[in-house]
Amino acid sequence: MRNFTSENRTMAYNLLDSVGSPADIRNFSMDQLRELCAELREYMIECCAVNPGHLGSSLGAVELVVGLHYVYDTPLDKVVFDVGHQAYAHKIITGRREAFRKNRMRDGISGFPKRAESEYDAFGAGHSSTSISAALGFAEASKQLGLGHKTVALIGDGSLTGGLALEGMNNAGAAKSDLLVILNDNNISIDRNIGALHEYLLHITSDPRYNKAKKRVWDGLGDGKFRSGLQRFVVNAKSSLVRRSGGDLFEAMGFRYFGPVDGNDISQVVTTLRKLKALDGPILLHTLTKKGKGYAPAEADQTVWHAPGMFDPETGERIKSSKGASRYQDVFGQVLLELARMDSRVVGVTPAMASGCGMNLLSKEMPGRFYDVGIEEEHAVTFSAGLAAGGMRPFCNIYSSFSQRAYDQIIHDVALQGLPVVLCLDRSGIVGEDGPTHHGCYDIAIYRSIPGAVIAAPKDEAELKDMMYSALKYESGPYIIRYPRGYGEGVEWRTHEFSLLETGKGELVAEGNRIAVIAAGPVVNRAVEAAAKIREEYGWSPSVYNIRYVKPLDGELMNGILASHERIVTIEDGTVLGGLHGAVAEFVSASCNGLPVRAIGIPDRYVSQGTQGELWHECGLSLPEIIRVIVEESEKNQKKDRKILEIKN
Repeated sequence: MRNFTSENRTMAYNLLDSVGSPADIRNFSMDQLRELCAELREYMIECCAVNPGHLGSSLGAVELVVGLHYVYDTPLDKVVFDVGHQAYAHKIITGRREAFRKNRMRDGISGFPKRAESEYDAFGAGHSSTSISAALGFAEASKQLGLGHKTVALIGDGSLTGGLALEGMNNAGAAKSDLLVILNDNNISIDRNIGALHEYLLHITSDPRYNKAKKRVWDGLGDGKFRSGLQRFVVNAKSSLVRRSGGDLFEAMGFRYFGPVDGNDISQVVTTLRKLKALDGPILLHTLTKKGKGYAPAEADQTVWHAPGMFDPETGERIKSSKGASRYQDVFGQVLLELARMDSRVVGVTPAMASGCGMNLLSKEMPGRFYDVGIEEEHAVTFSAGLAAGGMRPFCNIYSSFSQRAYDQIIHDVALQGLPVVLCLDRSGIVGEDGPTHHGCYDIAIYRSIPGAVIAAPKDEAELKDMMYSALKYESGPYIIRYPRGYGEGVEWRTHEFSLLETGKGELVAEGNRIAVIAAGPVVNRAVEAAAKIREEYGWSPSVYNIRYVKPLDGELMNGILASHERIVTIEDGTVLGGLHGAVAEFVSASCNGLPVRAIGIPDRYVSQGTQGELWHECGLSLPEIIRVIVEESEKNQKKDRKILEIKN
């Protein structure tokens, strides 16, 4: 591994600098391929140290990516990635080496495969378990059009727990489609993998007969060619054992099973792919890789190094934020633990995001009250509904954009039956560098139409704590709490006593006149700040309301606003179509009041990646933009007043 110092972090790479497309590597020798894999890892580490990304998965998949582009005729042959966390080497060797330095930045390349970005990105991927279904579509399209192209889906063992992946496999096996599925088995997705399918794969790789053979041969060998030959022998022996003890699941689904092979050995990868490319029909290749491969800190702590943030590449020391405020995720995790201590009915449910959402605290102290169901959002919701029906009080935490998959379950299994499930939608609003596949823009608009649903948005950490407590006391159906990714407002919440909030009641947080600003979530604080600056500069200020509940809307508060103000501005970190703006505009319309309602929020288009601050400004959610809109509304009032005076005179 290269010595990363400030002087050599941008030094030349012997082979990588000569690679402009996969065609450039297809004449490489095996030794050159090994060197290329090493340089790819060094380059990824160099870039991700200063521009954070999903590092661990991509480090582990380097040989698989290089082998696929070496053996297959991409982009005519299609390689479909699942999620995209494994795709960094793919991006670098498909003409985006320099662009990778701006990976996930505004105006840079996406952190995930994106069809509009490159012909080598066959299918966009941001959410898990989609690769097999999409690749099956490519395979059938190639057959229908007589193209003769090959199709490969590269999927991790964590994503294979998702129901969509199994649906795709079932269809592909029954249709006998010409499709290769590569199962990249690294024993971990983001957090430690959990579930029967994962245990099945673990059984395959931990067969006692294989390990007995391995122990006899492995430990006494040196580092020479003799060891390499025996390694190949043992892997082949392992494959034989697996076929007798484990490959039946995939065979039963209509796939020919091969493996496991060492997915971090480029020679094995290339040799195996060449043989499989010559075969037709549905095939599954089981590969074993190490997440974080080639970088000791990432290998040692694979969960943290899935997306480590900035770090010193030489020492592996992570550069942590100096912000004094708590992250909303930490608040959620600690408050859930407190509620579980208070009430034995409280349980936590998460689809494979325990550390990301903060539920790892509950899992450590009360493992019996914690359920990580794998990457299965639909199941997480219906499972929570069953828990609630059985007398428990489940807190089901799903990232906002991932919750979209469970829309039917939220309606049919929770709301329709009036079951008290608390749905905590983490990472709502603009999430930042992960871009449009991960922005939690649509949750309010999606779930506001569900009868009986409560939708709450806390303005700060203390209010999140109160909403979680209030949700526990709510008995009548789904109680949805949406909150953003990252740091809160810095208010004291640890010593804050629980307070029961009345469902559907907002509050006036800054008194003013003529213009009413109605905000939901942490943008309430930006609105208050904007009102103070407007008063300081212009000598007047709008009223600012923390609506708290987008559903049910506070009718009493709204009627008071209509009676005392001349214009309304709504502010939300969500799409304005059908969101808070929609709720307020509908109320005003139903009242026949006719008050103008202007929206500030996420527009009706997909918002790209960038820092949260950059994207808030782009969407009009930054402080200067909020001030500008409020002042514009005031000027409209002044023009209206002047026109009325002219008419009277």
